[in-house]
Amino acid sequence: MAHFREEIEVWGTILFVDAASTDGVDEKALQVGIDKVREFAIHVDDVFSTYKPDSVISQLRRKEISIESTSDEVKDVWNRCAFARDITEGAFDPWAVEGGFDPSGLVKGWAADKCAEIMRESGAKHVQINAAGDLTLRGGHFDAAELRIVPWSIGVVNPENRQEIVQAFNIMDGSIATSGTYERGAHIVDPHTGLIAIGARSATVIGPDGGLTDALATALMVEGRDGAIWFSHPDLAEYSAWVVDRHEDVAWSVGPESLA
Repeated sequence: MAHFREEIEVWGTILFVDAASTDGVDEKALQVGIDKVREFAIHVDDVFSTYKPDSVISQLRRKEISIESTSDEVKDVWNRCAFARDITEGAFDPWAVEGGFDPSGLVKGWAADKCAEIMRESGAKHVQINAAGDLTLRGGHFDAAELRIVPWSIGVVNPENRQEIVQAFNIMDGSIATSGTYERGAHIVDPHTGLIAIGARSATVIGPDGGLTDALATALMVEGRDGAIWFSHPDLAEYSAWVVDRHEDVAWSVGPESLA
């Protein structure tokens, strides 16, 4: 069995990679995958960072270039942001950010999916990519003690107490994203008002697409319980949410993974 755990410092945070293979793929092949993930993560920062003045996104924000002149990769993220904006009725709106288009609320989850894809192409069967709370999971987790594949168990911590896990989800394949006031405080802005979002204290979304789970979690921080209606849309049939209310010590959930 080949197994790698790696921490990559990028995007102003730590990108954590946990990858294993049980079918003869050697450690050298997984190391090649890790190296490719690191290279891709740096590329994402160079293209999508709003802090680097020469990034494509910074140039877009200054209107020095148009979206039509950018790469297919940037157009893909732009279009995904537009879809997320529409399906959340503007609660997620990268164009309403001060300074211009800012895809940060989606691109981290999108990039985590791409990193998982790189590791799978390098022979890893069991992959966890953790981009500061945006997780992409593939192939379950190999339990060495029981010699079997089990779902990844992902805990959601109390927004008021980081030492307390208040909910856990078992995921074999998929993505999970949590937004809240954990590390950066109240930093999410309501696009409708320009003020700090007050819809929820914490919002977790589970689904097949990391970029969309990331965006939906951000949008639920803005909209709170009113955002539950989004999950009746056919395009979100495979998505679930678990949300801690802003002003009440209660949580609610919606979707196929909802908790009664």
